[in-house]
Amino acid sequence: MLTTISDIRNFFQRYDRPVYFVSATPFNLLGIDEWVRGFRYVNYIDCFDGAHPSVFVPSETPHAEFTSIEDINNYLLEHKEVVDLVRRHGKGQAIFLMFDDTTEDICRQLGLEVAFPPAKLRREVDDKMSTTRIGNRAGVASVPNVLGKVDSYATLRKLAAPLGDHLVVQTAFGDSGHTTFFISSDDDYQKHAAEIEREPEVKIMKRIRCRGYAMEACVTRHGTLVGPLMTELVGFKELTPYRGGWSGNELYPSVCSPEVRERARTATLKFGEELRRMGYRGYFEIDFLIDQDTGEVWLGEVNPRITGASLMTNMAAFAWGDLPLFLFHLLEFSGVDFELDVPALNARFADPQNIDSWSQLVIKHPNTDVDRITSAPKSGLWRMHDDGSVAFVQPSTHRREVKGDNEAFFLRISAAGDYRYEGADLGILLARGRMMDDEFHLTERARAWINGVRSRYAGAPLKALERPTTVPAKMGRFKIL
Repeated sequence: MLTTISDIRNFFQRYDRPVYFVSATPFNLLGIDEWVRGFRYVNYIDCFDGAHPSVFVPSETPHAEFTSIEDINNYLLEHKEVVDLVRRHGKGQAIFLMFDDTTEDICRQLGLEVAFPPAKLRREVDDKMSTTRIGNRAGVASVPNVLGKVDSYATLRKLAAPLGDHLVVQTAFGDSGHTTFFISSDDDYQKHAAEIEREPEVKIMKRIRCRGYAMEACVTRHGTLVGPLMTELVGFKELTPYRGGWSGNELYPSVCSPEVRERARTATLKFGEELRRMGYRGYFEIDFLIDQDTGEVWLGEVNPRITGASLMTNMAAFAWGDLPLFLFHLLEFSGVDFELDVPALNARFADPQNIDSWSQLVIKHPNTDVDRITSAPKSGLWRMHDDGSVAFVQPSTHRREVKGDNEAFFLRISAAGDYRYEGADLGILLARGRMMDDEFHLTERARAWINGVRSRYAGAPLKALERPTTVPAKMGRFKIL
């Protein structure tokens, strides 16, 4: 029986089951290998050019075009070199950003336990219509909305009559703003009519003046543990071509008023307990929309998994004082008996003194042109000079190397030889301090870092026989982070 944080920490230092994080990149759980013995990253993209001791990237073999992160994971799991890796290091647990029924079948064949709730349950929670209904049961309200089938602009207006002229429409699944539509007129509607009308049901919301926040949590048998509240960087054209697209986070002690932070924490606890009643356990994340006119805290969407914000949560100061939130997830699937004082842990996690200040920027290619990358910046420690230019300092696999405000850790995603196209993820930059001002505008420092990183990329025009349709979906229009 594990009864203290020290017990749990020591348990994972001696953990005898291999844990494989199978994903396109190691980004989401970077650093967890320092906490868990036998933790390995099995990735498609080699962000560290072979220099990370816990990252395994098999040689590329012919495969069908990827259309989702699930496709990438299934390709990896069936790769002979990955199968051989599991045979050498032992059957254990598999962790994913995304997985489906096929992934579960492959894992059973390999003798791997998927350390997450079943794909079917995750999909139910991930469905924005279902999320809204779960929130209603839990007493966590969404922005005023209606759910229904839309087959025309007239139908949309009839359904949304109580919501005003300016609407936001979302389909059940989607990410980074791809399936969130802002509609005020028939012209707006016609741009997205095909996507909206093919759905059996959509969520139609009143458009409000809001700011986005994120909070990660973990459902355990003893209750729901809640991490710190973060801002979200959304829709900046310097970072993403997608209106409403997520492009980073900030974590800092005064992220919002104590009252708003407490309302968000209470809502997350309620939602987590409703998930527990549904049989869900483990990691999840809630996006909140804070109404700038009324101060209301509304449920945005829920990601029943690790997310793009997980690195921020799991490397925050509170995590070093206790444990990364993800370790409580892994503990829930470890098969060991344990006790947790959930209220005490949540109180420590919420204490502003246990929250440091960090930002991350997810830098995508914003232009519609397509070329092939000829040079790209390396992953590691970078430094900004007084004139705003940036220079590579040294290779690094961890953001802890960042000491000053003029330094940052860059995790490269797109490398030389890859195609560069609209929406392609170039890389993630992590730095101390904030990248937005109090009005949620990018700071000059943020713009300098973005321009500095982009200036280190170079590309060559496509050859005559190459066409944009031939671009492999290595990092296509689906979430890999």
